[in-house]
Amino acid sequence: MLKAVEPYSRFTDFDIALFKSGKHYKLYEKFGSHVVEFNGVVGTYFAVWAPNAQHISVIGNFNGWNRASHGLLCRWDASGIWEGFIPNVGNGETYKYYIKASTGEDLEKSDPFALRWEVPPHTASIVADTFYEWKDGDWMANRHEHNGLDRPYSVYEVHPGSWARSLESPDEFLTYTQLADKMVPYVKEMGFTHVELMPIMESPFYPSWGYQISGYFAAASRYGTPQELMYLIEKFHEAGIGVILDWVPSHFPGDIHALYKFDGTHLYEHADARKGFHPDWKSYIFNYGRNEVRAFLISNAMFWLERYHADGLRVDAVASMLYLDYSRKHGEWETNIYGGNENLEAVSFLKEFNEAVYSHFPSTQTIAEESTSFTGVSRPVYLGGLGFGMKWMMGWMHDTIGYFKEDPIHRKYHHNEITFSTIYAFTENFMLPFSHDEVVYGKGSMLRKMPGDEWQQFANLRLMYSYMFTHPGTKLLFMGAEFGQGDEWDFGQSLQWHVLEYANHQGMSETVKALNHLYRDEPALYQKGFDFTGFEWIDGGNANDSILVYGRKGHYEKDDLVIILNMTPVPRHNYRIGVPAAGKWKEIFNSDATKFWGSGLINTGDVNTEAQKWHGKDNSINITIPPLGATIFKKAMDTPAKYELKR
Repeated sequence: MLKAVEPYSRFTDFDIALFKSGKHYKLYEKFGSHVVEFNGVVGTYFAVWAPNAQHISVIGNFNGWNRASHGLLCRWDASGIWEGFIPNVGNGETYKYYIKASTGEDLEKSDPFALRWEVPPHTASIVADTFYEWKDGDWMANRHEHNGLDRPYSVYEVHPGSWARSLESPDEFLTYTQLADKMVPYVKEMGFTHVELMPIMESPFYPSWGYQISGYFAAASRYGTPQELMYLIEKFHEAGIGVILDWVPSHFPGDIHALYKFDGTHLYEHADARKGFHPDWKSYIFNYGRNEVRAFLISNAMFWLERYHADGLRVDAVASMLYLDYSRKHGEWETNIYGGNENLEAVSFLKEFNEAVYSHFPSTQTIAEESTSFTGVSRPVYLGGLGFGMKWMMGWMHDTIGYFKEDPIHRKYHHNEITFSTIYAFTENFMLPFSHDEVVYGKGSMLRKMPGDEWQQFANLRLMYSYMFTHPGTKLLFMGAEFGQGDEWDFGQSLQWHVLEYANHQGMSETVKALNHLYRDEPALYQKGFDFTGFEWIDGGNANDSILVYGRKGHYEKDDLVIILNMTPVPRHNYRIGVPAAGKWKEIFNSDATKFWGSGLINTGDVNTEAQKWHGKDNSINITIPPLGATIFKKAMDTPAKYELKR
C-alpha cells in the first residue's frame, strides 16, 4: 500500500547542479506535474521551487483541498525543491500548492510550470501533458528557407480574442480550432509569410491583452487546450506560414495566486523595488541576477520552441529590461557597478537567452521590441551584441506616421522626417512595425491618422503601406490595418469585417494583398533587406514636390526596382526620372489602380529609356506619377540572360 505522498524524483545530481548554476534549459521536463507510474501505480509527480517555505502540500479536488494530507518532501541538497509522487492522481485534476511561508503566511499558489490552467477568473492549475502527434514535419525540416534574414518576412500581428467573434455569440471567444478554420486561409490569401500571436500564455486579466502572464508554460485556456493551440500552429505550417509568439520576460503581475512573493519572499522578482517594481505597469520585474530565475525564463523560451513548434519569439519591452532608470525619476533608481544606467544582469540574460535559442533552434528568429538607440541589439553576441535576429524600427514607425499625419501641403517642410530613416536603417536588422500600440488609447485607427477627405485618407494609407513594403527591412502589420478599419482597435469585440462590403476597404485589402505578393516575388525587396548595397537614393531631395525616388537591388541587376512616391494629391505628367540601365522599363505596381479604389492614373505598356542624363544616371524615362500614389518600375527582359554573375 502506497503512502499519500511517496519519495520520488525526476532530478539527477547533474540536473540540480545545472539548475543552481542557471544553465538548465529544459526545466519543464522536471518541474510541474507529470503523470508517471511508480511501483505499478499510476499517479502524478509534483515538483516546485520554494526555498524559503516551511511546508508545502498539494491541494485539490482529489483531497478536498486539505492542506494537511499531501505534504511534499524537501530535497536534502539545498536546491529549495519540494517534490513527491501522489498515487491515483491523473490528467485533468485541478490543484494548487499550499505554502507555509517562513514568515508564517499561508499561501495558495498555482504551479509556475503547469501546462494547463483553469479558465479565468478561476486560477487553479490542471495536471496535463503536451503530447501531440505533429504532422508538420515538412515545414520543420525546411523552415530555414522561410525564416532566413534574406527571405521575405511579412508578419500579420493578431490578438486572438478580438480578431473575430461569432455573430451568434459576440461575447464568446473563438477557440484555437475555430481560429484555425477561419484565420489560416485568410492569412494565406492575404500573402503574409508569418503570423505573430500576441501573448497566448495564461493571463488572469483579459484587458492586459495577454502581457500580464501568470502561467508561463500554459496555453491561454480562454481559447482551448494545449493540443488545440498546437493544431492551430500546425495548420499555419501546413499553409506555409510561420508562427511567432509574443514572449514577456520583462515583468509579471502581482496576483496573489501567481509568481509574486511565491514562497513568501521575493523569489522570482527583484527584492529591491528600484529594480523589482515596474512603475508604468504596476507589475514586478524578474531578478535576472538569480540563476534559478534565468533558467526558468530560458527554459520557458525553449518550451514554446520545442513543444509548440514556434518559429520565433518576439520579446516584449526589451528597453524596460535594459535600463535601470527606465520610466523612473531621479532618486528612484541606482546605477550599476560602473556608474551607468544599463541593467548589466538583464543584458547578460538577454545574451544568454539568444545564444541558447539559436544554438538549439537555429532556424528560428528572435525579435526585440526595443525603442532606444542601444547598440547592437541585432548583432551576434560574439561581436558584442545582444544576439537578436531582428529589432523593431520604432523610430521609423514614429517618423513615418508623423509625416503622413501632415497635410500634404505642409509635407515639404517635413521632408527630412521621411528620408531620415535611411541614415541608420542598416545599423540593425530592422523590422518595420505598424503594431497594436499605434491603434489604441485614443490614437485612432491607421486610416483615421491620414489627412484629407475619404478618398485621400485611403490613398494616403495605400501610399504609406507601399513605402513600408519597399523600404529596407522586414514588415509587421496589426490586424484590421490591412483593410483600413475606421475605428481604433477594441479588444472587447471583433474586428469590423463588415466594412469589406464597401469598395474602399476592399481596395485597401487588395492593396495589402498585392504588396505582400510583390514583396515575396521581387528578390530586390528582400535579398538585401539589411544591407546598404540593396538600397539607393535616386532622388531623395525633392522636398518642394514631396516626391521620393529610390532603387532597391537584389543579387542580380535584372531584379533592380525603381520606386517613385508622390506624397501630394497633385498628379505629375511627363515626370523624368533616372534609371540604372538602358532599355524598356515596365510598371509592375501602382497604388492608384482602380482595383485598389484609386483614380486609375497608371503607366501602361513598356517605357523606353532615353539617353538623357538625369538624377546622376546616363538614362532616364518619362512617366506619369499618380496623386498620393506609389509606382514601381522594373526593367522588362526581352530574353533573360543565360548566365549572370551574382554581384
